[in-house]
Amino acid sequence: MLITLLGTGTSSGVPLIGCECAVCQSVDYRDKRLRSSIHIAVDTRSFVIDTGPDFRQQVLRMRLKQLDAVLFTHEHKDHTAGLDEIRAYNFRSGQDMPLYARSTVLAQLKREFAYIFADHKYPGVPHVRTTEISNEPFDVLGIQFIPIEVMHHKLPVYGFRIGDFTYLTDLNYIADKELEKVFGTRVLVLDALQRTPHISHFTLDQAVAIAKRIGAEKTYFTHISHKLGLHREVERELPSNIRLGYDGLQIRL
Repeated sequence: MLITLLGTGTSSGVPLIGCECAVCQSVDYRDKRLRSSIHIAVDTRSFVIDTGPDFRQQVLRMRLKQLDAVLFTHEHKDHTAGLDEIRAYNFRSGQDMPLYARSTVLAQLKREFAYIFADHKYPGVPHVRTTEISNEPFDVLGIQFIPIEVMHHKLPVYGFRIGDFTYLTDLNYIADKELEKVFGTRVLVLDALQRTPHISHFTLDQAVAIAKRIGAEKTYFTHISHKLGLHREVERELPSNIRLGYDGLQIRL
């Protein structure tokens, strides 16, 4: 399995228009974060979790030629707004793109991208095939995904476990029964927005505490705001097995 962090930022990430903070002015490529998304390659299969506003830029940068399915964590625009860009993969494969999401996310996609789901489509629009998922393991082209339900303030969000890898973004609470699904993970990617308390995201300290409780061999933080600070400085504060993620980071399992 090869995991690529396509984006590790947030809509309050970097660079912000007119912002003169150290992060927004940084020339360190690790401080230049697009909206959070990951690519997972398992055997010959290729999956993306979330298609945010930067999706086109992310897959072009990665030179991603094959995409077999898209999974969604939740319905917020910074995780769904790039759905239209999957049309290029329709053209390459000649097939509908499978989408996997809970019912509320699929309903939101059908409202915001009504033209994709119309009975009579305009030529060239994306073609998709939807599958509703619940909080039960499901199979995508022979690969098992285990949903992990977390809370993003009052909004339920799905993280996913695939083998020894778990991806948890956009959360500030996880119940013990859901946390049990994560134990034994070798690599964890986890939300860590900023240092100060936030209504719907883990702070850096909270994320470190959860990461230590899970005990993965390696944890990488994602959904990072410019408020967290410079990559090189934050990393100095972290335990050796907990790192900040950055766009383009690849992890092989």
